[in-house]
Amino acid sequence: MTGTGDGPPADGRPLEPDIHPDPVAPPGPPGEPTVLPVPARPGVGTFTIEGRAAPGLFVLGWLATISGLALVLIGAFAPSGPLLYLVGPAVLTVGLVAGAGSQAFERRARGAAYAGPSPYLVFAAIIPATFFVFYVVGFVLRLVLGDANPSAELVALIGEVLQAAVFIGILSLTVVGTGALSWPEMGWRRFDLDAVRNLLLGLSFALPVIFVTGIVAEVLVSAFGVQPESPLPPTGTAVGLVLELLAGALIAPLIEEAVFRGFAITAWQRTAGDWGAIVRASLLFALAHVINVSGTSDQILGLVVIGFVTRLPVAFVLGWLFVRQRSIWAPVGLHMSFNGILLVIAALNVASGGSTG
Repeated sequence: MTGTGDGPPADGRPLEPDIHPDPVAPPGPPGEPTVLPVPARPGVGTFTIEGRAAPGLFVLGWLATISGLALVLIGAFAPSGPLLYLVGPAVLTVGLVAGAGSQAFERRARGAAYAGPSPYLVFAAIIPATFFVFYVVGFVLRLVLGDANPSAELVALIGEVLQAAVFIGILSLTVVGTGALSWPEMGWRRFDLDAVRNLLLGLSFALPVIFVTGIVAEVLVSAFGVQPESPLPPTGTAVGLVLELLAGALIAPLIEEAVFRGFAITAWQRTAGDWGAIVRASLLFALAHVINVSGTSDQILGLVVIGFVTRLPVAFVLGWLFVRQRSIWAPVGLHMSFNGILLVIAALNVASGGSTG
């Protein structure tokens, strides 16, 4: 009994304290159960740490990412090469890698279908890490080589090797290291007779895809009036061609397939289905190839559009092959043959006195 008057009850019993219970949901219609409101799970806010699976990584990710971006901007406007290409990217890499780890642990705690970092976030971490590694290695090489100038094709090969180390390192740390996906789950299985068959299957698609890509490129070049330069311009020498084939037709396909097909498609398949994963990974693949596009103000739009759209035909086929075969070797076979054929054609064109464009 709860006291409501000014004095004690008439029967002499002591007053009972007023109790204010938590509000409850009003009863529903007759015959239907009453549904009580479920309190929000702590930690779901963007900037809150309560309830986070890995609060330390979450805080480190945000602080280092913001600090790294600030250092990069300062380096760009100062200008300062060390801030822009070394210190800023290093701090930014730490932040994005920590953010990827935090995201993986958070998704695992929620029981998500894919308990790993977003491919967008992993790719974002690769970019500053690449700048950092290139700056450090370039500085060391300048000290070692002095005034010696290595050939452009040798520099390109060294760059591909360094980029491969960055790609594999970031994947190992943020995806395999967090337990999100294993290398076999991403299509990397032993190289046996089945792998050879998949390589040959991919190779068989190279000429049709090159034909379609050529038509698309011709239409876009005519529409925009600009001609993109090859990322590996032919040198006209046998040694130069061999080095370019090692960089562009061996190393580049392996590392790009590891990221854009093996990892990205496998991750997105678990949340977006096969075709959703193929489309997303293809768009990310095309975007990655136009990040460093440069040109005059009246050329840049055309160069970006041409570079982006001409990558889509091969990207879609690469993704379809990976999903169909569940092996990385099929898209690797297509990617290697696609790049290799184009490099050989460009070299032959130069040898015959044609254009290098």
